Amino acid sequence: MPYALSAFQIIAGILLLFGGGELFVAGSVALALLLGIPQIVIGLTVVSLGTSAPELFVSLLSTLQGGSTGDAIAVTNVVGSNIFNVLVVLGASAVVMPLRVKSRLVRRDVPLLLGVSMATWGMASGGRLTWIAGLALMTGTVINLVWESRTASEQPDEASDELDTDGRSTAPVAAAKLAAGLGLLVLGSQVLVKGAITAAQGLGVSEAVIGLTIVSAGTSMPELVTSLVAAYRGKADLAIGNVVGSNLLNQLVILGLCGLVSGSDGLLVDPVLITRDFPIMVATTLACLPIFWSGGVISRQEGWVLLGLYVLYLVEQVLHSTASTGLDQFRFVVLAAVVPLVLVFVAWNALAWRQRQLKSH
Repeated sequence: MPYALSAFQIIAGILLLFGGGELFVAGSVALALLLGIPQIVIGLTVVSLGTSAPELFVSLLSTLQGGSTGDAIAVTNVVGSNIFNVLVVLGASAVVMPLRVKSRLVRRDVPLLLGVSMATWGMASGGRLTWIAGLALMTGTVINLVWESRTASEQPDEASDELDTDGRSTAPVAAAKLAAGLGLLVLGSQVLVKGAITAAQGLGVSEAVIGLTIVSAGTSMPELVTSLVAAYRGKADLAIGNVVGSNLLNQLVILGLCGLVSGSDGLLVDPVLITRDFPIMVATTLACLPIFWSGGVISRQEGWVLLGLYVLYLVEQVLHSTASTGLDQFRFVVLAAVVPLVLVFVAWNALAWRQRQLKSH
């Protein structure tokens, strides 16, 4: 019976998320058109703030509850969500529809995300994320939002060419769609996470795996659904901007607020996170640059590669949590075979794109 209830909650959560994703994308697209703001800026700010709400809710409540378990969920939720966003959200969106990448992402937004990720890793490397680190991250949030709003006018107004509209959308209607979509996304993620955690605990899965995989994947469902809907509708700017913006705000806003409310002791950071998961988060962010450079398009093949890497990440999590004797052999195979193959694949794609460019000229 408990498993039947968990399955019902998971299905209901997914349905709520899909409905919320449709409304949220429709509202954000209408908002971009009405305000004359390019979709990429909307994706990096409004959409990413909205879809990061479940991560904020879960992490902040976990921090306020206190204790090592609460701290673990707060931090692993952010780190796991960022890994999930790049490998699964971007990967799945590219499989649905190859995503054309705006040059500003390669020039500015991804390098900024990489810098923030490395800084967060550095601040957490001492084993605690203090309130001073939280204050620094929140200051970065304010600077980033001011920067995005001031540079919005630098982007050409593509909305009139790309957005589907019947000409009757108004600001209140767009705001209502955004609010309704956000409400469904938050509700759906809560229902989904509750069902998934109940099922995982019933199966005896460890808290570390729950935080880094089930909770982070569950709270990232809004990003996944929103980006999938946006990709299906041909709104690549929203799909990619949502991922990059969410990963940035996950660290600046969520870890910043959690650090501020954690008290004098700060957030306790598991050593495994510092030596394994933070580096993986930084590496997945770094991997975005050559992938984005490969012709300015995230291809379906690259999407499948990203999804495959997340499967390997899940396998590593399970082997580590079960103290499997095959963990060292698995890591050796990944480092000796999988990583070089991925690097060759990305380099080959970049070279092929370069050759096509030379031939076209």
